[in-house]
Amino acid sequence: MTTSQVKQETRILVQAAAAVCEDKKGEDTRILELDPVDSGLSDFFLITSATNERQAVAIADDIEFRLKRDFGAYAHSVEGRRQGEWILLDYVDFVVHVFLTERRAFYDIERLRKSARPLTPAEFDAELKAELAEKTRTVREKAPVVSKAKKAVKKAPVVAKAKKTVKIAPVVAKAKKAVKKAPVVAKAKKAVKKAPVVAKAKKAVKKAPVVAKAKKAVKKAPVAAKPKTAAKKTQVKSKTKAKPVAKKKSAGR
Repeated sequence: MTTSQVKQETRILVQAAAAVCEDKKGEDTRILELDPVDSGLSDFFLITSATNERQAVAIADDIEFRLKRDFGAYAHSVEGRRQGEWILLDYVDFVVHVFLTERRAFYDIERLRKSARPLTPAEFDAELKAELAEKTRTVREKAPVVSKAKKAVKKAPVVAKAKKTVKIAPVVAKAKKAVKKAPVVAKAKKAVKKAPVVAKAKKAVKKAPVVAKAKKAVKKAPVAAKPKTAAKKTQVKSKTKAKPVAKKKSAGR
């Protein structure tokens, strides 16, 4: 948290405590903006007056309650509550002083802190509103730059993805071509595997006429063999017929 943010939160707490003083009928409420050189740790003093001890305690109690409930702020130390003449609530960055009227005049803190700038609650509220408005204006002026930066940051992954897709595109195209060629390659491989079978089939086709001729020759072979056997039979018959003729010649002699 920056210093300006801490001061702004402190101002809001002081404003809330001053509003409690006004609600509880505190008198002559003043806010002292302390000089950084003289103030030490605290930046503001909130001073108010009460007419009696009971009112002083009621103001102090309500300040503690409101700041704790609304902002979660706790007093670092509380002094003078039992007597009720001068109750001090130390919130480190600012200190609340609740005085009885005569005690405030006696101690005269405003005179002791001459370097401090006194403000009424209304003036303090006006300054706080102006400060918040200025801060809002500066934030709005910076908003377009921040929005452009956010858009650029959002676009950065898209640009990176686009670059990656551009790099990947040739690889994807090659992969697609390879996928398209794959069936052709597979067919070519199958054709290569079938080539010996085709060659054998072609050889078988070429041999088929020769085999057919051979089969026809085999079928004709018995026909050729039959005339030879018929010739042999005629020779045998002629020999048998010739023998009786020879016998008759021998008988005539």
